[in-house]
Amino acid sequence: MIFTFSLLCASAQGGKVLNRHVEALSDITLKGRAAGSEGEASAASYFYNYLKENGVEMLTDQQGDVFTIMLGDTLVSRNIIGVVEGCDPVLRNQYIVVAANLDHLGVNFLNVNGEKREQVFRGANDNASGLAVVMELAKEVAATSYMFRRSVIFAAFGSKEEGMAGSWYFLNKSFGHQENISLMVNVLSAGFTGPDNKFSSYIPIPSKQISSMASALRDRGGLFYPTYYTGVSDISSDYLAFYEKNIPSVIFTSGRDLYSRSVNDIPSNLDYESMEYMTDYIYSFVLEAANSEEMAGRPDRRDKDDNDKENNEPADRIYSPFDVDTPPTFFKGDESRFLTDWVYKYLRYPDYSLSQGIQGTVKIEFIIEKDGTLSNVRVLSAPADDLENEAVRVVSASPKWKAGVIAGKKVRVRYTLPIEFRLKKK
Repeated sequence: MIFTFSLLCASAQGGKVLNRHVEALSDITLKGRAAGSEGEASAASYFYNYLKENGVEMLTDQQGDVFTIMLGDTLVSRNIIGVVEGCDPVLRNQYIVVAANLDHLGVNFLNVNGEKREQVFRGANDNASGLAVVMELAKEVAATSYMFRRSVIFAAFGSKEEGMAGSWYFLNKSFGHQENISLMVNVLSAGFTGPDNKFSSYIPIPSKQISSMASALRDRGGLFYPTYYTGVSDISSDYLAFYEKNIPSVIFTSGRDLYSRSVNDIPSNLDYESMEYMTDYIYSFVLEAANSEEMAGRPDRRDKDDNDKENNEPADRIYSPFDVDTPPTFFKGDESRFLTDWVYKYLRYPDYSLSQGIQGTVKIEFIIEKDGTLSNVRVLSAPADDLENEAVRVVSASPKWKAGVIAGKKVRVRYTLPIEFRLKKK
């Protein structure tokens, strides 16, 4: 309690520091930090430099742990990883992973009455705010490393917007000790942009240890604590890669708002004082997790689907295309064939956008179910409402796909695809 109070007093300028981070990470020159872009690489460098300057041992260089994604065009993205080693000679080989994503939606180009316009999705709340909080947590943990028995890994994952590719790469290709990860802490949309944006925490996999830590902090008092929920957040992010590996995770967020995933998600809308209080709480939570006698348990999540017992998979588990042995197929083709043979074949240009000369990219997300049907179709970004509605209409009407497969069993797979609306000159 005394230590927590001293942290708050010592960080009187913390709100200004968080503001500075968000301003830098969502600066318009970064062009929305699209996955694989120079803006994402610049955000990675900013994150790397700050951690290194503040005593975090960096496990990557400034360029990061680079990986490629094949999505028609080849994207080159990266993760930035640092660690503060724990002080316990045994428990230091166990890890708390604290992470936020680097990328956002990038830019969209409109053509309005023959005039080309650029929309920049700056992503101040989503998720420059989360990165800013992780950076300040890294600084505080490095300064008090003697208090942490377990080691704490700080990660900025690239390409969250492309199927959580960075966190998947970290767990499956880069980090060789996932069995030693005690807990993953994901910081999302931490900007407190309005009165309805409350400090919340989600625990996707129910855990007695996590619940006990939350109760202990509440009973201790003196902290700005969240409302806890059990279950997966409605915001898809990097915790899903850990969830799929049955690694306990906690999501801290103030939620999305009317500005989310729009050009109006800018730094001036954020509440930096509340972000500072959130940072102090997460610090105390990570300290509690790092010093508990046991790792957070990995419970058995094999809750059978009563309607699909032979499948023997948790009913709610959703994979990315990178996780499955055999990805879903559309008429023996991949997602590119779905776009060419279905979407663009049946897409109709809405009258209003056509008359106004509006064009651009609709980014859409959906799930291929075990029976091959599409569900949970939703738009992540769009230049106009009628273009959004048309994209949803065509994708929702898709014929069945052939489901994805892991170890011979059908599984649910989430896709994110760009649908281009382009006008041709006569």
